[in-house]
Amino acid sequence: MSRKRRRLIALVVLLLAIAGAGPAAAGIGQRGVVSEKPAAWTPNVLDGTVNAIAVVGSTVVVGGDFTKVADSSGTVKYKRRYVFAFDLGTGRVLDAAPDLDGPVEALAAAPDGHGVFVAGRFARVNGQARTGLVEVDATSGVVVPGFGATAGKGQIRSLATNGPWLYLGGTFTRIGGLNRVGLARVDAFTGAADPALDLKLSRRDRGLVKVERVAVSGDGARLAAVGAFDAAGGQRRTQVVVADLGAAPGLSGWSSDAYAGRCNTLYDSYLRGVDFAPDGTWLAVTATGGMSGPTRMCDSVARFEVAGSGNHRPMWVNRTGGNTLWTVAITGAAVYVGGHMQWMDNPKGHKSKGPGAVERPGIAALDPATGAALAWNPTHSRGVGVGVLVPCAAGLLVGSDTDRIGGEYHGRIGLLPLAG
Repeated sequence: MSRKRRRLIALVVLLLAIAGAGPAAAGIGQRGVVSEKPAAWTPNVLDGTVNAIAVVGSTVVVGGDFTKVADSSGTVKYKRRYVFAFDLGTGRVLDAAPDLDGPVEALAAAPDGHGVFVAGRFARVNGQARTGLVEVDATSGVVVPGFGATAGKGQIRSLATNGPWLYLGGTFTRIGGLNRVGLARVDAFTGAADPALDLKLSRRDRGLVKVERVAVSGDGARLAAVGAFDAAGGQRRTQVVVADLGAAPGLSGWSSDAYAGRCNTLYDSYLRGVDFAPDGTWLAVTATGGMSGPTRMCDSVARFEVAGSGNHRPMWVNRTGGNTLWTVAITGAAVYVGGHMQWMDNPKGHKSKGPGAVERPGIAALDPATGAALAWNPTHSRGVGVGVLVPCAAGLLVGSDTDRIGGEYHGRIGLLPLAG
């Protein structure tokens, strides 16, 4: 397929997403909370951890450090090193998958509706040299020609697409021949690095800059990133930064000192997840930190409005009482969080159930307006925890390192479906 035709298809996909008739680039809206009972037909990952999930049309692509996969019954087993795909409607494991020589850290659907971007700790894909980043066809696993971006020194830990752009976060220092510390965007068709966007992230202690997660609002107007940094463009931005992505992309005037306080000193950053609401007017951030208390932002999820400049305080904060939250996904009906927490609504807990706390092992849904935990409580076996939450037309895809959700066996991946 020609590059011109791929761009045309991408434009159509984006217009459909804006109109509500297709997959949104970020912030997929849902009218209700998903079921507590998981779908019965999803395949099982038998070892390792699911680090990333992407939905490309009716295909679900799964990445991580696993090597073995089985069908929903567990009777048919497949060798799948680090990545595989299955049909969203039936759970059927697809026959083809790319051959990688290292684990996958991040995935993102390509704008043409056929490809998927794969990032991780690999140097070869299907026998070809591809250092840390590649685009493959989601169903066949074949490397897509023409996309030439590769990671420089360091790793790519997060990916997000919107329109013609692919956004990357991680520990790299160069992308496509340009100096880019921890955050960059490239042309989603050619891989050429964009010289216009450079937030110049830095750390005053001169440690390694590390972007844990990037998110782009569904309208493509804003980017948010969290991780180990405390300045952007010479201005103070402690662990969280927002950029404007208009005609002259660059650092937004938005800032927050909410995460200026220290948590456990073993963490160079204690922020782990970020997502925009479907309408793009606010975002939520999740944190680890190994400490607790009603004034600390460790081990919490918080909502921030994105309009305006200057220091922003959270509209609400929900604390676990000392257990990690890895990820967040906002659908409008709920703010879903995943981790290895035991409780929510637990500001006075100290690795214990404090007054007013509710049990929410591994996964929880919060009221978007107040932040309070909803009654929804499927439960998830804890382990390291739920690290991937991906809303889609069918419901909520859940990835982790454990194998029980809703009281049922589902190896490291499951789907909590929407009604109907």
